[in-house]
Amino acid sequence: MARWLLHVDLDQFQAAVEYRRHPELRGQPVIVGGNGDPDEPRKVVTCASYPARGYGVRAGMALRSAARKCPEAVFLPLDIPCYEEASEEVMARLRTFTDQVEVWGWDEAFVAVDTEEPEESARAIRAAVEELDLTCAIGIGDNKLTAKLATGFAKAVGKPGVAASDHPGAHDGMFRLTAANWSEVMAHRPTNALWGIGSRIAARLAELDIHTVGELMAADRSRLAAEFGPTNGPALWVMSRGAGDTEVVTKPPPAVGRSRSETFARDLVDPAEIGAQVARLAAEVAAEMIEAGRIATRVSVTVRTSTFYTRSKQSKLPEPTTDIPTIVDTALRVLDRFPLDRPVRLLGVRLELAPVTQAPGNGDDPPPGA
Repeated sequence: MARWLLHVDLDQFQAAVEYRRHPELRGQPVIVGGNGDPDEPRKVVTCASYPARGYGVRAGMALRSAARKCPEAVFLPLDIPCYEEASEEVMARLRTFTDQVEVWGWDEAFVAVDTEEPEESARAIRAAVEELDLTCAIGIGDNKLTAKLATGFAKAVGKPGVAASDHPGAHDGMFRLTAANWSEVMAHRPTNALWGIGSRIAARLAELDIHTVGELMAADRSRLAAEFGPTNGPALWVMSRGAGDTEVVTKPPPAVGRSRSETFARDLVDPAEIGAQVARLAAEVAAEMIEAGRIATRVSVTVRTSTFYTRSKQSKLPEPTTDIPTIVDTALRVLDRFPLDRPVRLLGVRLELAPVTQAPGNGDDPPPGA
């Protein structure tokens, strides 16, 4: 049996969940974000339905801007528990096919299947997702890179301005991309078509006269190493040839940190109020950390001003601790290192965590500071 990786990507996930519980909204442009109020300042779109995207609405856009682009849209508040529950339904359904499921957020996962007919498995998975009143696209690949890229092609067909002839292998919400058709599908595309190459790396490649995936495939690896480093340079060359990770991690690695941040409806100017907000965020994230059975080793504070200037500072704790007052005091001492001479738009606190082997409950002695 051949081993294939399927990348399952749920369509317009948050909007689709809202359509599922509000069938009367189907076909209407739906925008999810903030508290569902388009006049709410500093809140952004987290998901736009396909009809809303037709008006130019995109995730990350300010709700006010989205309302101007699509005034007839239905705005709905972000409902995280509802989306988490829907996601868990889907992932549980995927695990009925195999235990080799690696979850990537609410709306996507890699699934490893041993079969000679991966399209048959993909069709069965799509049918199972549709039974939950949701839909998905599936990329079929011989590694994570090819599977992830294949999903993009599967989603593209049927969208306005995209001809099916551009992706002749895409049908029924599926696309197969492997070493066998890699050059045919990818060589003529720009380098930023590769998963992992953004606009900045693509611009640096263009300075080397490398504009397409095919040109990157033919590039001198030593030249890439000189420009991007001895590890990253050759890795770009390997990526351009469609090579990628094949391991499916069914259990996510322990988090190395936990954080909380907040963008305020009005800018904060009073240092006492700024300090109170940092103390609150530090206490909240520390409580989350303790509930997860972890220990903090370092505290970081992020400040974003009204001009969007963002900076973070950090301090190592004297010893790993779960003591909330110690964590709060450390966060406030870090805050004291900021000038606070401009109105503050956002504050954040992040805790770096000790390895799991040092977590409470793994030994006979209580953790330091407990």
